[in-house]
Amino acid sequence: MCSVNAIVSRLTALHPKRIDLSLDRLQRLLTALDHPEKKLPPVIHVAGTNGKGSTIAFLRAILEAAGKRVHAYTSPHLVRFNERFRIGGPGGSKLVSDEELVATMEECERTNAGAPITVFEITTAVGLVLFARHPADVLLLEVGLGGRLDATNVVDNPLATIITRISIDHTDFLGDSLEKIAAEKAGILKHGIPAIIASQSRDALAVIERRAAKLAVPLKVAGADWTATEERGRLVYQDEAGLIDLPPPRLYGRHQYENAGLAIAALRAIKRFTIPPAAYDVGMVKADWPARLHRLGQGRLVDLAPAGSELWLDGGHNPDGARAIAAALADLEERVSRPLVLIVGMLASKDCEGFLRNFAGLARRMIAVPVPGVEKGLNPTAVADTARAIGLSATSRDSLREALDAARKLDLDPPPRILITGSLYLAGEVLRENGMPPQ
Repeated sequence: MCSVNAIVSRLTALHPKRIDLSLDRLQRLLTALDHPEKKLPPVIHVAGTNGKGSTIAFLRAILEAAGKRVHAYTSPHLVRFNERFRIGGPGGSKLVSDEELVATMEECERTNAGAPITVFEITTAVGLVLFARHPADVLLLEVGLGGRLDATNVVDNPLATIITRISIDHTDFLGDSLEKIAAEKAGILKHGIPAIIASQSRDALAVIERRAAKLAVPLKVAGADWTATEERGRLVYQDEAGLIDLPPPRLYGRHQYENAGLAIAALRAIKRFTIPPAAYDVGMVKADWPARLHRLGQGRLVDLAPAGSELWLDGGHNPDGARAIAAALADLEERVSRPLVLIVGMLASKDCEGFLRNFAGLARRMIAVPVPGVEKGLNPTAVADTARAIGLSATSRDSLREALDAARKLDLDPPPRILITGSLYLAGEVLRENGMPPQ
């Protein structure tokens, strides 16, 4: 059997010389595949800059606790390509098997017949074929880039759309202002279909509201129509239907209270599902989304960290994500004080200075590393130079293992809290090296 990675390599060769966000190539392929997008389970479509995956994790955990069969399409993967496709079943969803994934990828490759297409477009076609062939109660569909012209936007009649917090990212494709980016994200709104919106800047929300008004979209907006807050260590959700008092989210950080609230608001807005109250409780404590303020308790890299230290991982890579990470670390510092050491690797397309500024005054030391297996990674020396220019004490190393060795030689007392961050690609490498691929 051909490997998944070998097929991905072949498909990469079909990538157009210039990426133009468009639905034309995918719609041509879906027509040849007999329109799997028209045979899907009911869809919840999720766009936004940060928090999409976490919101889907809460949705999946709540729905599965309510006894629903749930498919999920997310990206990128961390370690295995299969992570992008979760197939719902009576005992919960599982990653698609290698055998079924290879067969479906080869089917889509044959049907595409060598025509230009992006990897994400044909990957989305693979997902739509898989999800159409397996019965389920709902498909959680994550936008890859933007929304209006994203490959997932071939679904034209979802149960609901969700837009998580919007910030500046992917400016080459989406525009250089919050208003332009918000317009792209709002492109997933559909006529008359309810939309649930996270807390937004005034400018971004105004764009979404204008689009919603044109399409007669009923909006549920954080802060106006619902709230989700931390009170005495609990999550308290409230909307016009009443108040729910829940356990704290398993996913760490105050921003996860809003992501959990977004999931709850969506499910309460969708009349198709009856969710028993206990399912919300279970969903909070069972939601799982690796590499998002994820404490690594054991593994090969943990063994290399300084004795008695904590090793954390987060795939955040833009300034807004870094703000959420820094706030969570500040909360941790209030509970248990430890010196903070950052290990950072970033892509050249990201705002390195904007990302690192969030940690000035918080981190004792920063160690820059390369992002393995990525052509457009920032040179670690350049990352360290940027850090020093904004007041962080920084150095660079050639690998994660060397960075952990450098952290060990700092001989900090008490032992440090180490956070590896800056890139989802780096996060995947950490899980791979540590021996903890997502299941």
